[in-house]
Amino acid sequence: MRRFRPVIALLLLAPLVGEYLLGNLSVRVLPALLFLVPMYGGGALLIREAARRTGRGFPTILLLGAAYGVIEAGLVDQSLFNPSFEGHDFQAVTPIPALGLSAASTLAFVAGHAIWSIAVPVALVEHLTTRRGPWLGRPGLVVTALVYLLGCRIIYTEIRDSEGFLASPGQRIGAAAAALALVGLAFLARGTFRPAWPAPRVGLAGVLAFVAATVFFARPESWAGFAFGVAWLAAGSVWLARTRWSDRHVMALAAGALLTYAWGGFALTALLEPGDPVRWWGNAGFAAGAVALVVAGAVRSPRAAPSPAPASAGSSSG
Repeated sequence: MRRFRPVIALLLLAPLVGEYLLGNLSVRVLPALLFLVPMYGGGALLIREAARRTGRGFPTILLLGAAYGVIEAGLVDQSLFNPSFEGHDFQAVTPIPALGLSAASTLAFVAGHAIWSIAVPVALVEHLTTRRGPWLGRPGLVVTALVYLLGCRIIYTEIRDSEGFLASPGQRIGAAAAALALVGLAFLARGTFRPAWPAPRVGLAGVLAFVAATVFFARPESWAGFAFGVAWLAAGSVWLARTRWSDRHVMALAAGALLTYAWGGFALTALLEPGDPVRWWGNAGFAAGAVALVVAGAVRSPRAAPSPAPASAGSSSG
């Protein structure tokens, strides 16, 4: 069982961060976690294994996470294209009529999954378990892939039946092509940047990550906010790629991003169900869990060898 602890932790943490800590799902529907684990957790585990088995790091993980976001939002629940997904008008701002989607929502969905559903859980679990090599053998990879596909099928069927919506063939083909392009880029972009800048102190790195993630999360839903978000992500990616990070730095960066979702969950509850005390207490519980993870990571002894950089995959991997 000790061998599978990081596997189980990642399977659970991916949907807990991506949906519950964010406040997108209330603690009232916590049993739905069982149905989210196959897609969220299975996807995060497959991405992590693919990157580590090929000697790559967080740039590959982030790009594969972006592909995961396109697949989930474009092909599985199809929230990218559904103008009234779960009763929300996601295409009210920054619409692109020719594609049938919103630029701002697309950026939020894809970046949110890449950073918070995939990269942050992977970084946290790796730091807390100190296991950087492959976690699964070939049979485990096959089983995980099948579980992920089953999870996608479950969510696809549930959303299709409840929403009564199906994206056009062109939209689905476009989403599939975009996901494939991101997967290809994830494995082709190797060693593009060489870390040359010194990293700030670990605590400062965490604060900077929290501020940067907060600024991105709180940007306005407008064309100006979309343009700022793209530029902000690009600037942050260059900074991450060009800086020499230690393992404790990676943990600090992940912690800063994690705590952004902790306060974001309260903000989302204020918008969705401000009169539900159970949901507020659920937010408090998930936020407390996030703080506990950050504290556990902070007190853990540092590794002797540096880990791959979060956006440069280390000095030689990408």
